[in-house]
Amino acid sequence: MFPDLPAARFDDDRLLALGSEGSISDGGACDTESQIEAGQPFFGQYLAHDLTADRSPLRVHGDINTLRNARTPRANLEALYGAGPIGAPYLYDQTDPAKLLLAPGGRDLPRNQQGLALIGDPRNDVHAFMTGLQIALIGAHNRLVDRLRADNVAESELFDDARRALIWHYQWVVLNDFLPNLAGSAMTASILEDGLRFYHLTGDPFIPVEFADAAYRYGHSQIKGDYQLRPGGRRFPVFPDLAGFRSLAPEHVIAWELLFDVPGRPPAQRAKPIDGQLPTSLIRLPESITGVVEVSAYRSLAARDLQRGMGTGLPSGEAVARAVGARPLTPQELALGDWQDETPLWLYILREAAVHGGGDHLGEVGGRIVAEVVVGIIRTDPESYLTNDPSWRPTLPSHEPGRFKIRDLLIPAR
Repeated sequence: MFPDLPAARFDDDRLLALGSEGSISDGGACDTESQIEAGQPFFGQYLAHDLTADRSPLRVHGDINTLRNARTPRANLEALYGAGPIGAPYLYDQTDPAKLLLAPGGRDLPRNQQGLALIGDPRNDVHAFMTGLQIALIGAHNRLVDRLRADNVAESELFDDARRALIWHYQWVVLNDFLPNLAGSAMTASILEDGLRFYHLTGDPFIPVEFADAAYRYGHSQIKGDYQLRPGGRRFPVFPDLAGFRSLAPEHVIAWELLFDVPGRPPAQRAKPIDGQLPTSLIRLPESITGVVEVSAYRSLAARDLQRGMGTGLPSGEAVARAVGARPLTPQELALGDWQDETPLWLYILREAAVHGGGDHLGEVGGRIVAEVVVGIIRTDPESYLTNDPSWRPTLPSHEPGRFKIRDLLIPAR
């Protein structure tokens, strides 16, 4: 997004020290709460997987309906649909091919004999929250099939119509629930109304490194030390307790009303503030996630995020702030101890969120990067509702009339 800004260079040991165990990035239990629902960063991770999924032709009824560049990012639930009922039949119910397949009982993903999930993107089984989102979206698609069938839609059109409907509802909540919570309502509205300033598209959309390796890694700082998944159940840290790539234990099946607010029910758990600190479970990742490491700092997701940013040549946070016309944070606002250099972009964005967003949402630098890229990708998608029918509104029932939100995709409303 900012090709003319120079790459920020740091001493590697000092950079790793910023994110290592016991550093300013180590938040310990991370039990401080923001005002944001605990489920929001996990939905954000699902969206990240969707935007960066490998693209393949979607085969429906023997024809190639969608053929695009293998790396063109789209917010189109490719991890859910794969190559369609013809190209990826193992994802579908062979007794009703318009529907996606779940494990018997509907509380887990279908798996092979070694417990690996049969899904379009293996990353969506990395932990119980990703698995749960995949299960919930499969359920949403199958409910749409039932609804369209009840409306006498032809069997030959059921899958296409249900897929389109779910993608449009998903894109709607991305733009009208997720982004306003993450980038701020004013920033999101400004970009939707006034267009993009720094995400310059002359052809197919792309994923900028400032987005992939800095701004969109905000969610690592929203993860709490542990979560309650079932009413009255115990609390679990994401790692190692909820690690995926295995059958989902009954006690790990997520009651989404504990992570998203539902009218008439107690408030959901809240995310941790975005502030640059990560919980112990992410500062000391298990070997099953990191593999064997020679440098202890590599067990820390914060250290990995910092090193990744330098490795991809990201500019400093202060440089991007000046480029977008924002006042750079002061050393007192950054609160990085004896760090004297300009700030790695990832860490700058997290501290900016703490200072200017109260830990609830990103500031001007992070919010603009994230919102411009997400809006730009959806707006240029030839299948999106913004392209085909910008006046479209959700048709599925919602828990609150006139306000369709993420929760309404995951928790069926009557």
